[in-house]
Amino acid sequence: MAALAELNPDPKSELNYTTPFELLIAVMLSAQATDKGVNLATAKLFPVANTPEKILALGLENLISYVNTINLYRTKAAHIMETCRILVDQYGGAVPRTMKELVALPGVGRKTANVVLNVAFHEPTIAVDTHIFRVCNRTGFATGKTPAEVEEKLLKIVPDEFRLNAHHWLLLFGRYLCKARNPECTKCPVANFCNAPEKKAVLAAAAEEAADLVPGTPPKKPARRKAGAKKAAV
Repeated sequence: MAALAELNPDPKSELNYTTPFELLIAVMLSAQATDKGVNLATAKLFPVANTPEKILALGLENLISYVNTINLYRTKAAHIMETCRILVDQYGGAVPRTMKELVALPGVGRKTANVVLNVAFHEPTIAVDTHIFRVCNRTGFATGKTPAEVEEKLLKIVPDEFRLNAHHWLLLFGRYLCKARNPECTKCPVANFCNAPEKKAVLAAAAEEAADLVPGTPPKKPARRKAGAKKAAV
């Protein structure tokens, strides 16, 4: 974790927001969607409606017109309307600050609640999204069959001084270096701690390629022709 911290000492969410409520809505919209896509939608929505009261006044169909570029937009819009109604009726329009209260909101799961608690309220929680789940299982850092299992292990092994930013470090690492396809193992700051089987193949290929570029290093010999193979016609 120290290596990831050195790489990015002050990590930030890539979702655009200015209040806990805006963050809650952005994270609710981000499921199975990109942060870029969410930011494009909220850049139009938030100047018009960025409180529970204003979104309720906007109405479901008008809300849909702002978020219809996002995957599962109808379901998400319905959840947002229901959540806004609960926030107004039960919390005076404020975003609650406990896990139990957050996950009781429509469309808010444990990951979303952890992001809000961590990013908006600076609680040392660790939200496990698809990137973090993949990274932790691939590297062997914190294996688990479910996001909840991975989260439980991370909370046990991540030192207190790193816990506040652990979510961002792991997420950004998985998004930009330890990618699902073609992980950039040669640039990895934690390669020495990684147990991923594909890492060895990637690093070996990189080392072989680098050796060919060193002056005085004999070039790789061409592959031998199999016995009985016919020469190509000229």
